[in-house]
Amino acid sequence: MPKTRNRHKRLDGFQRLFLLLVVCLITLLGCILSTIPNSAPGLADAVARLQERSGVKSPVTAVLLNFRAYDTMLEVVVLLLAVIGSWSLTKSPLPEQDTDISPVQMGVVRLLAPVMCLVAAYLVWQGSHLAGGAFQGGAILGAAGVLILVSDFPWIRTIPALPLRIGLVLGPLFFVGIALCCLFFTGKLLGYPEGTAGWLILLIEAACALSIGITLASLFAGGRPDNTMKKIQPPAKHPPGKSL
Repeated sequence: MPKTRNRHKRLDGFQRLFLLLVVCLITLLGCILSTIPNSAPGLADAVARLQERSGVKSPVTAVLLNFRAYDTMLEVVVLLLAVIGSWSLTKSPLPEQDTDISPVQMGVVRLLAPVMCLVAAYLVWQGSHLAGGAFQGGAILGAAGVLILVSDFPWIRTIPALPLRIGLVLGPLFFVGIALCCLFFTGKLLGYPEGTAGWLILLIEAACALSIGITLASLFAGGRPDNTMKKIQPPAKHPPGKSL
């Protein structure tokens, strides 16, 4: 029998340098973690003292969208930049319509997608007083979008690119717009006016949840949509007298 050749390639200079940097970074992070005291004081007491001024009852939402809203705004912008990078590389590789998809799967997705949208809306609504919020609701919306994509519904190819682009930028632009309005009225970026924090946070979360859902589904699709409207082709008719 012929001898099998060793197909493992040796690492070149750049790969060795990159591997060395990764090892150094892991070692540095390990040293930093080992020096952190176990009884480090947290921020729970400070958050509890300012909870009434945050406009929401959930301390997590108060931190993410009031006390440290800068971080959340940048996270939403980073997701938008990820989609822009993906769309700049290639178009979405949607194949021709697949007729082998089980009708059971199509029926289940038709039932699950509306329910998932309702669950996403509920998570956004309850984020002000319980666990939930824009990212949780957006993840559910993204999962619903992925189910629709893998089920290959014909109407997916008829969706124009403009509504998707509007949905992608809606959350980040609305977030930045609220921040600038707060700067104009209160002199502080994301410093909500007195008595308006609660409903402003809810509006921000609703807009961001929609954008996050479209973002996740777009990243799963793998590219930008086609700008041209595609018509759904009717199934081919077989001539009479011929068996299928």
